[in-house]
Amino acid sequence: MKSSEIRSAFLNFFKERGHEIVPSSSLVPHDDPTLLFTNAGMNQFKDTFLGRENRAYTRATTSQKCVRAGGKHNDLENVGYTARHHTFFEMLGNFSFGDYFKQDAIQYAWEFLTGTLNLPADKLCVTVYETDDEAYNIWLKEVGVPADNIIRIGDNKGAPYASDNFWQMGDTGPCGPCTEVFYDHGDHIRGGRPGTPEEDGDRFIEIWNIVFMQYNRQADGTMEPLPKPSVDTGMGLERISTILQGGHSNYDIDIFQGLLNDASKLLGGVDTTVGSLRVIADHIRSSAFLISDGVMPSNESRGYTLRRIIRRACRHGHKLGATETFFYKLVGSLVREMGDAYPELKSDQAQIERILLQEEEQFTKTLDKGMRLLEDKLSALDGSVIPGDVVFTLYDTYGFPVDLTEDIARERELTVDTEGFNQALEAQRERARAASKFGMDYNEQLTIDGVTEFTGYQSLQGGSAVKALFVEGQAVNSVTEGQQATVVLEATPFYAESGGQVGDTGNLTFAGGAIEVLDTLKQGDSHLHIARILSGELNVGDKVEAEVNAENRHATALNHSATHLLHAALRKVLGDHVTQKGSLVDPERLRFDFSHFEAVKPEELRAIERMVNEQIRANTEVTTELLDMEAAQKKGAMALFGEKYGDEVRVLSMGAGNFSVELCGGTHVVRTGDIGSIRILAESGIAAGVRRIEAVTGQNADERQESLEDTLKSVAALVKGSQDSVLDKVKGLLEQNRKLEKEMQQLKQKLASAGSADLLSKAVEVNGVKVLATAVEGVDPKSLRDMVDQLKNKLESGIVFLAVPAEGKFPLAAGVTKDLTGKVKAGDLLKMVAEQVGGKGGGRPDFAQGGGSQPEHLNAAIESIAGWLEAKL
Repeated sequence: MKSSEIRSAFLNFFKERGHEIVPSSSLVPHDDPTLLFTNAGMNQFKDTFLGRENRAYTRATTSQKCVRAGGKHNDLENVGYTARHHTFFEMLGNFSFGDYFKQDAIQYAWEFLTGTLNLPADKLCVTVYETDDEAYNIWLKEVGVPADNIIRIGDNKGAPYASDNFWQMGDTGPCGPCTEVFYDHGDHIRGGRPGTPEEDGDRFIEIWNIVFMQYNRQADGTMEPLPKPSVDTGMGLERISTILQGGHSNYDIDIFQGLLNDASKLLGGVDTTVGSLRVIADHIRSSAFLISDGVMPSNESRGYTLRRIIRRACRHGHKLGATETFFYKLVGSLVREMGDAYPELKSDQAQIERILLQEEEQFTKTLDKGMRLLEDKLSALDGSVIPGDVVFTLYDTYGFPVDLTEDIARERELTVDTEGFNQALEAQRERARAASKFGMDYNEQLTIDGVTEFTGYQSLQGGSAVKALFVEGQAVNSVTEGQQATVVLEATPFYAESGGQVGDTGNLTFAGGAIEVLDTLKQGDSHLHIARILSGELNVGDKVEAEVNAENRHATALNHSATHLLHAALRKVLGDHVTQKGSLVDPERLRFDFSHFEAVKPEELRAIERMVNEQIRANTEVTTELLDMEAAQKKGAMALFGEKYGDEVRVLSMGAGNFSVELCGGTHVVRTGDIGSIRILAESGIAAGVRRIEAVTGQNADERQESLEDTLKSVAALVKGSQDSVLDKVKGLLEQNRKLEKEMQQLKQKLASAGSADLLSKAVEVNGVKVLATAVEGVDPKSLRDMVDQLKNKLESGIVFLAVPAEGKFPLAAGVTKDLTGKVKAGDLLKMVAEQVGGKGGGRPDFAQGGGSQPEHLNAAIESIAGWLEAKL
């Protein structure tokens, strides 16, 4: 059976038994900071197992894409060295949420394996958790598996080689005992049954794992019973395909054979069983699927893991003789093999190829240099351990992930000084922390009880009592004129800095006094008014009247609403891979950071700006709703990964046809037309895979436009033209300027040629060789090389050294005719002089150039040339 047929057979088998076919979730786990990537079929059902989420079904089946390349479940280092480890794999699963339990789960497994797939029963053996008598008796008495083929496995107690038959997704979360089914490839394959010292061989391969979800493991290790005992089943598609297609390695199956053959062709016909080629075939799957799910190569978290995978593949290609970029060309092969099951690969193919090509080109530039450094260090290695400082230099300077260096070390039968590397890395982090430490913000240390009620959505004014006062981080009962303090109110219309929106400014007034609010920050559920006491004495418990600076709030709202429209426009023009990576909105402008793999083209920026302005002109109402998270997601609201959201979220919709729908707690305009217009000021890169757009709105956008028009009018006046003709006028002036520069350069060369004849009279003989060494005044440094060449030609055989003296830095040039380069090198001569005048330089044996910075030593340096040449000649 083909892998695609096995996938379909599994899903249909469970659909016929009342299971809902649920699409694979993203490789980026939703709202789950405990996981780097989706690594099992049950990840998307975690809250259902915990009883926090109710679904419309109690039985489900999936074919889940998974990545295990970091965190607790990390197979990256094993890929290419074993027959069955992958960074990306598909997990076929069936799940029961408080419906059926052990008996049905076991019966389904046996029926599918021996019935639908026709696997011989005598080729299968099973394991159960050592104390799980119920599962043992079901296998023995109801399924009919012989007792000799049922193996009890404990918690690594007793025999040191015992396996662990208790499954957990991470350090915390749903878990429980499991029972597994193993397939026997035959006694001609090395390895023993599970629970024996030889179990790590490839003879007995686990193909089915049923986890009986009974507990929720807490951070302290305690196990709490789940509300409803449930079932989580997993079967690796690659492993079962290997068996049904008559292979012994996962790389023998149809999906991998297509990838391996194509990779082999790209690399000049490499043997498809070579480990490096297997690494490449595995890594194109994880790389492409991760990019399709919105992960971009970077130096942090998921992006760094993706970068490690890509660079590891490129390094193995380099090892196989790749001399140009190749990895991105395998995306088409992957689409051919898996595009029908995962259509997002087809729709995202061009984007995936661009990102992989860009990353491969970037790494290729440093790979050769890094490998040369490593080879130099290895040749001088005293022992079998690569020092930690070498590993760190490769990582820090050449972008070598540590596991890539470990990969190379393993090939050379060497080890890596991991502890030394970690020490060097921590030292660098310490230096970075010290460099960026400008003093701790005392607001982080404040102890405040309760919640500040925010009233700023409805009004910019309001009265409230003072709940707490702080001066330099210390709680006080009162503050007086001239002091700077942090004021905490029971309720406030002041928006606290959050989600990229700056905090409000304004005033607080009270009986006998006034306060200027300079900024508003948030700590927990409290709003902190950073204030200066202008007059009077304020006490805890006093009543104040709060008034937000309406002009600043309004201008900020224009920019904040514009960022939402900008985000939506970026996704429509550039692609759904665009996600917000940061933002800053204040009264003056907006700054929006987003994931993208290359500079945004001018025509794309123009399209984005026009699209946002179209939505502004549509003048649709901006609406907010308070919804639960599930309802918000159904509405299409975008959430920022890593942000914490409560049970109820604020959903902001704006633009025609819900152009933009996002979760946001900020303040916004009433209608899109209030924004006026947007003008993009700049687009730039701020990190690998992250771009930044800066823009202005409202009056600032008008002023920007007026400034550009004023500049255009001024330029038109300077070139004696109109705004309509200014472009042609400037083009004409530039062309005229180019012609004049060319003519001037030709004249300088003629003058230099004429001057060189006079210079020849200054030539002297040193040991029978003509030598001209002198300073020349008023010569264009750009023509110095031509002058040296002309003088060499006229000397026919000789040595020339010229300098153009000037204050500060000045140029030097040396030339040696071909017949003399065996005795004197122009670079050596230039270096000798440059060192005397505070400079440096270099070049070929027949010509060298450089510069100096100490003109007061130039004459003495030139006079030293004759003596230096006497020793050489």
